[in-house]
Formats: sequence, structure tokens, C-alpha cells
Amino acid sequence: MKSETLSLHEFIRNALTEDVGNGDHTSLSTIPKGQQGRAKLLIKDTGILAGVSVALEIFKIVDPSLTIEVLIKDGESVQPGDVGFYVDGSVHAILIAERLVLNTMQRMSGIATTTHNVVKLLEGTKTKVLDTRKTTPGLRYLEKLAVKIGGGVNHRFGLYDMILIKDNHVDYAGGTAKAIEASKKYLKANNLDIPIEIEVRNMAELNEVINSSGVDRILLDNFTFEKLKEAVALINKRFITEASGGITEENVLEYALCGVDYVSMGALTHSVKSLDMSLKAVKSN
Repeated sequence: MKSETLSLHEFIRNALTEDVGNGDHTSLSTIPKGQQGRAKLLIKDTGILAGVSVALEIFKIVDPSLTIEVLIKDGESVQPGDVGFYVDGSVHAILIAERLVLNTMQRMSGIATTTHNVVKLLEGTKTKVLDTRKTTPGLRYLEKLAVKIGGGVNHRFGLYDMILIKDNHVDYAGGTAKAIEASKKYLKANNLDIPIEIEVRNMAELNEVINSSGVDRILLDNFTFEKLKEAVALINKRFITEASGGITEENVLEYALCGVDYVSMGALTHSVKSLDMSLKAVKSN
């Protein structure tokens, strides 16, 4: 079993423990044990659906005997009135899973929708949008999955899969060149093969990076559009380029038109509006 699946199952079990505690006393007191029923995922918003695959795992862990008929898959467009899926089986199990399924899918769909909107804005350019580590603690896997579903690109997952030398690292290390050299020595000493990216704040730091070797990507942070164009021209495709700092849906195209390979947007995950949806009982005739 892949580590991502293990992490997902751990998240689901922890979330269910948090919510259910020693029992869903409302359902236990009002609905006879063993009652069977059907529910539907009703979409109330326009956007991109995400989290269907996660919902299937939630239902499976709550009650493997539940059956789900998926009508709309991850990454597909939805609008108010659409039905994402039907779930059949134990009513108690459906109600236990309900809130976790909705909380997860609403947030993931909001992220996927925002990402999709940015990707559409970037059509016709060579620039791709990256997510960041500005994620909800414990939900990073799901939020980054939602970015992918929306058509974006995942940046590093954590502190362990890339060296990203930022302003604080440069200042503590004693300068750009020293930070780069120390990183290269560290990778060699520890037999690690992960990329090195470095953030630069101005043209002086950029020139220092260009004159060094061993860096895979340059992060141009909080550059004006004029300076960003100048920096991209100076780099001249010798390094992968990324822009960051205050990038929004309103200005992302202007950043892309400066010629960078990537724009990174914390807004993809830290301030999105969830997509409205609900899980509704389907009454039998």
C-alpha cells in the first residue's frame, strides 16, 4: 500500500474519532438499527468537483458494505442541481460519514475550482501555477491533491523533498553564495539527490546566484513587473524561474507575461471559498 493511502486512512480514522467519539447518539436514538437507505451528493455551486476518491475511502472505512454510484468524477465541472454520487446502505453509516465527506469535498472542490480558474487565465502562456506549503496542518495531502485535480502543479510537499533556500536561510548562512555552497556540501555528504531552489530579493542576489553553480531553480520574490522581466532576460533560460509574492487571480496573468516558468500562489490553499454541497436523503416512494 502506498504511503499516500496510509496517510489518507490515518487522516480519515482520526477525523472519525474526533467526530463520532463514543457514538452518534442522535442517529442511534432516532433511527432503528439496521435501517437501509439512499443519499445523494447534491451540488449547490458552480465549479470543479474534487474529493470523490477521498469520499469513497471514507465510506469504505465507515462501512465496507456501503455501495456508491459515482455520476461525476474528480476534475469535472459541476453546477447547482447536479448530483455527484448516490450512496446506498446502512443509514447509520451514511450519517456517520456525512460530515467528513462534505467537509473534505467542499474544501477540496474550492481549491480545485480556484486552481482551475488560474490555469484558465494562464492559457496561451508557458507559465504553470504552483501551490505552496501554506496549507492546513494535517490536510496538506488532500489540499495538494485538490490543486492537481484543478490542473495546477505541486511544489515540494514538505521540508524533506527539496532544498529551498529562502531569505532567512541566506541571512543566517551569511549570504547567497555561502548558502548555496553549504547546501551542495550537505547533499553530497548525506548522499541525497533532491533539487536546490534559491529565493532572491534583488538583482544583486540574482547575479550572485547566476555566478554560482548547482542551483536548479531561482525564485524571484516580490519583484516588480519591470524587474521581473529584466531578471528573466538576464537568466536567459539557464535556470528554471519562479515568481512569488502577492500573486492573485487579478494579477497572475501579468506575472506570467513576464516570462517566468512558474508562479507560486499561497492563495490556492490558504484563502479559498469552499464549494457548497450537501448529502441529502433520497426518500423512497
